[in-house]
Amino acid sequence: MKKLLPVLCAGLLLLSWNALASAQNKPSPEEIQRIIKTFTERETQFRQALRAYGYKRDAKIQTIGFGSQVTGEYHRVSTFSFDDKGEKSEKIIFFPSPTVPEIQPEDIEDLSGVNPYALEAGKADRYNFTYVGQERIDELDLYVFDVSPKVIPDPKKSKERLFSGRVWVDMVELQIVKSKGKGVPETKINKFPTVETYREQIDGKYWFPTYLYANEQILFDNGNTLHLKMLVTITDYKRFGSRVKIIEEDEPGVGAEDKPEPATEKPVTQVAKPTATPTPKATPGAVKKP
Repeated sequence: MKKLLPVLCAGLLLLSWNALASAQNKPSPEEIQRIIKTFTERETQFRQALRAYGYKRDAKIQTIGFGSQVTGEYHRVSTFSFDDKGEKSEKIIFFPSPTVPEIQPEDIEDLSGVNPYALEAGKADRYNFTYVGQERIDELDLYVFDVSPKVIPDPKKSKERLFSGRVWVDMVELQIVKSKGKGVPETKINKFPTVETYREQIDGKYWFPTYLYANEQILFDNGNTLHLKMLVTITDYKRFGSRVKIIEEDEPGVGAEDKPEPATEKPVTQVAKPTATPTPKATPGAVKKP
């Protein structure tokens, strides 16, 4: 015990020092607003740019029973592309018969729970952004923000879902590189797990989602629970020949054609995804009441 006390004191001193340094480095209120404005504008650009890319998605959703045994599975592997009107088309390349009755086909259309770019500039005024602090993940220094809707939509009047959770923003490029949250509102019979989404930089500029994970006991209003695991990987982003309007940050409202460029086979930058079995969480479509 005599040897442990100095170690504990040193640890507490280090924590206090880090907390003080973080407080000293906190951006001003004006700077925080500028950061929010910039990363929401870039969310708009990324969403638009995504329509110029095809990609492959491997989505697996499992229900887990006693003893961590898999009791059901929905596994679907598809490639996606967009036409000149922005309409998405899917080509299924692997889809065995599902054994998860709680998962419906319409749920798979929105595996992340909400639009991955739900915080784009046009919707930013619908959210409260709270600066949390700073964090370093791998070689990236990040701002951390909690996000919550100012008003949660009435599920009886609208099918729209908003994001509630946390985002990590690169301090240099002011772009969201990671998020953790869920879709709201929920209802008595439709619940959403919390989703952790990692992005990678594609073609040196666009941060697209590549890894989504959930592992959660979902509690329904009637007391029933459903243990759900989800893993979605998105790979093979390839730029194709259609054109898409990109709104430049320094020219609001002015469209610039984003012309085709050779695809980059591998991302040049990324936030490290969990290695072994991760314990962060993510968000597929609504899970039906068991």
